[in-house]
Amino acid sequence: MVTVPLSAPLRVGFDYTRSLGPVLGHFMTGLRSRRVVGVRGSDGRVHVPPVEYDPVTAAPLSEFVEVAAEGTVVTWSWMPKPLAGQPFDRPFAWAMVRLDGADTPLLHAVDVSDPSAMSTGMRVRIRWAANPVGGITDIACFEPVSNPSTELPPVSAADVTMVTTPIHLDVVHSVSPEESKYLRSLAHGKLLGQRCPRCHKVYIPPRGACPVDGVPTTDEVELPDIGTVTTFCVVNVPFLGQRIKPPYVAAYVLLDGADIAFLHLVLGCAADEVRMGMRVRAVWKPAEDWGTTLENIDHFAPAGEPDAPYETYEGHL
Repeated sequence: MVTVPLSAPLRVGFDYTRSLGPVLGHFMTGLRSRRVVGVRGSDGRVHVPPVEYDPVTAAPLSEFVEVAAEGTVVTWSWMPKPLAGQPFDRPFAWAMVRLDGADTPLLHAVDVSDPSAMSTGMRVRIRWAANPVGGITDIACFEPVSNPSTELPPVSAADVTMVTTPIHLDVVHSVSPEESKYLRSLAHGKLLGQRCPRCHKVYIPPRGACPVDGVPTTDEVELPDIGTVTTFCVVNVPFLGQRIKPPYVAAYVLLDGADIAFLHLVLGCAADEVRMGMRVRAVWKPAEDWGTTLENIDHFAPAGEPDAPYETYEGHL
């Protein structure tokens, strides 16, 4: 019977926040008040979106020009299956639109139901977002000028100086057969490592091959859930998504019988009481909450034993 390695969806993301400066800040402030502002270069061209430095001379630019909310499609492509995070969950067009009064095109979505409704040279206008915030999404999309227009109330726009852009990457992460065994053992409350047949070092999580000798680590070893703190750090800085109020400790724990430490939380005592050599034991979540994840162990806590002698873990610092 072939055992399929484990895999799971993984989202990596953060909110990227940056200061805009005088040029892009002026552009975003204009969008918030439902106006489009470009900047004129040394050759007379009006750039929309505005560029901070002249493409010809590289000098800073500061001559702002307001352009129209209507323009011409320069080129376009059809999006039959939209992706997550795109402007629509239905088919639409991406288009380069040169607004009247501008000399460079702006990339944005055009809301049409069929590619037959798109053509190079067609006239489109901005459909503004109902609640502008000072970002490019204040332009909800473009639409054909033949569509009925919608009047929106005026917006009082304070200067926009910062912009926050959520950035996310969704992948499917797969683990090796050895790691899959390790994770499946966690679902049964067991800690499974592997021993190198040559140097006899025990690795957890298992790696499939010994990094010292380069040979397969085929011998499985069940390890206890008690070990020694080798090194640690005290987390004092709060951050987005943090589930524990600082200060708290993240430590490398060397399980008894293992030859490599792994990172986990140490709770159950004050952060300033954690020390190198401290003996700790795993605190497991309730069995009904176990899955194939190291988070089955909620944290490690003081085991109530004397500290381990330094020479027992000095090679793992």
